[in-house]
Amino acid sequence: MEKHKTLLFEGRELHYRDEGREHPCTLVLLHGFLQNLNVWSSLMLSYMRHMRVITIDLPGHGYSDTYSDVHTMDFMANAVKHVLDHAGVQRCVLAGHSLGGYVALAFASNYSYMLNGLALLHSHAMADSPQKREQRDQLCRQVHLNRAGFIVDFITNLFDPSKREPLAQDIKELRDQCLETHENGILAAQRGMKLRTSRISTLATLQVPVLFVYGKNDPRIPLEEGLSQAMIPQRSEVLLLDNVAHMSFIEERDYVRDRLDDFCKQCYKCQLHA
Repeated sequence: MEKHKTLLFEGRELHYRDEGREHPCTLVLLHGFLQNLNVWSSLMLSYMRHMRVITIDLPGHGYSDTYSDVHTMDFMANAVKHVLDHAGVQRCVLAGHSLGGYVALAFASNYSYMLNGLALLHSHAMADSPQKREQRDQLCRQVHLNRAGFIVDFITNLFDPSKREPLAQDIKELRDQCLETHENGILAAQRGMKLRTSRISTLATLQVPVLFVYGKNDPRIPLEEGLSQAMIPQRSEVLLLDNVAHMSFIEERDYVRDRLDDFCKQCYKCQLHA
């Protein structure tokens, strides 16, 4: 695969990868909190033979710079838009995991005309509750006191207990990746998630298919909350996985890879017949 591409956004660097540019269908993948574009490497290798795949280091993650004390979801969505404009992408299927899903929803709210489809992996459209906002404040204090210890525990708990031993090497690699995330980027993302607004109206008005992917044992997304939101879009599908927590595209790599691939093909077929 190619090395990272770099561009300037508001005077600082954004990094991304762009593979399979000869293909007409484009899938854009947005990683979760603490992660970076390398988390999608196996999917990119699978897809790039028959579709264009763009992965992005969101602000404050990977090699992309941190811009301020707070990275709002709208700000990060604007950064994604800047990358896609730079890459000459007019329409795409946008898939976001966790934090990346929040950014994808902000993008859908502001730039729905660029979407053929939206996939939310372990994410949702609600704003934080007061309790959740207080938890984010506590998390910021933990990061400040012991960033490495926080990251190790946080990543481990994203996986279903039944998968932790067979996926021990994958979990170690993900921890190592996330340990590269600087404290300022971590804090800016948490503060941005704390301030995000509800995107329920975005789900209700989208004219494109929406795919929701959830694990039955996800400690971070209540299943009832996710399933209730899947009822909102005009066209939606749900992939619900047993013995899976918050990292389905690693915990059930082959199944999720194939399902997301099928979803992209269907989204482009819908666009061709629109």
